[in-house]
Amino acid sequence: MPRSLQSYGRREFLKYSGATLSASFTSGLAKTGRASPPGPEDTATRLRTGLVYSPDYKKHLTGPGHPESPRRLDAVMEALTPERLEIELVRIEPRRATREEILYCHTAAYHDLVKREIESGAGGLSTGDTTVGRQSYEVALLAAGGVLAAVDAVVAGRVQGAFCAVRPPGHHARPTQGMGFCIFNNVAIAARYAQKKHQIGKVLIVDWDVHHGNGTQDIFYEDGSVFYFSTHQWPFYPGTGRKEETGRGAGAGTTLNCPFPREAGRKEVLGAFQDQLVPAAERFKPELVLISAGFDGRVDDLLGGLRLTDKDFADLTNVVKDIARRHAQRRLVSVLEGGYTLDGLAKATAAHVRALAGT
Repeated sequence: MPRSLQSYGRREFLKYSGATLSASFTSGLAKTGRASPPGPEDTATRLRTGLVYSPDYKKHLTGPGHPESPRRLDAVMEALTPERLEIELVRIEPRRATREEILYCHTAAYHDLVKREIESGAGGLSTGDTTVGRQSYEVALLAAGGVLAAVDAVVAGRVQGAFCAVRPPGHHARPTQGMGFCIFNNVAIAARYAQKKHQIGKVLIVDWDVHHGNGTQDIFYEDGSVFYFSTHQWPFYPGTGRKEETGRGAGAGTTLNCPFPREAGRKEVLGAFQDQLVPAAERFKPELVLISAGFDGRVDDLLGGLRLTDKDFADLTNVVKDIARRHAQRRLVSVLEGGYTLDGLAKATAAHVRALAGT
């Protein structure tokens, strides 16, 4: 694994640093047991899509001018109202992840460092470029736990897919290091949780954020039970994600990176999904599919240089949905990562969720 995470492209990544919803509430998520068998096709089509959100996610305060701000969720949630989306989503109540659940993917020393530094009033983690506020530790636990609640709902068959409007994002968080605006790796913890609680065997993580998810890759680089697929801009922060990085040991062949130059768009990214992800999933046969849904690859994003459109994100979603339908009993959970131009983030998220819901 390249070790250029600390310095590569940081200035570019940080140069810009400086809602109500009417929906049904889903409770009583399954707390134990194996994944439910697939139901009849007509039952699947009647299920609605789940949504994880809490106003508490806005209590992670990053300061004036920071691109990863609470305003991102205001924009997302306004776009996801039933009136705007023309779909009623099923609310899934988030919970806080436990220390044990965080330790599925992070070391105890790192968890305790995060808690100690935030509670002491530090303005940023000592491990990297992640700004924090007084409540950021509790919010980070709620973000990770919200994704776990979505996994419970999807595996129990209570919803047909789910979108998690959470922050802080997570895919840069490594086992011993928070960086890139990330504290705990939400999607990675969800993958391990599904395996440990629901006895899911193989998990596919699809990451279309403009930045490579170095943390997710690190966590599963030697693990053949989790397949990590990423399309991203390169060279770019954090400096990882070369196509030669394919896994090691038991994980050899279960990391698939598709790096693209600045200005790449639909042809390159959707082509990689169709020509590389689909056959890889056919071989791997995942039992659960997770998406690291970053929308900073959208055209005109503040921090990105790719040129994806809202339709492109809908089409990428449909490719992943079909993989989940073919291999994973439709079990699909999408987790918000990046996206920093508010209007673009809102529009791309809405396109993604409409496709996730099948409209």
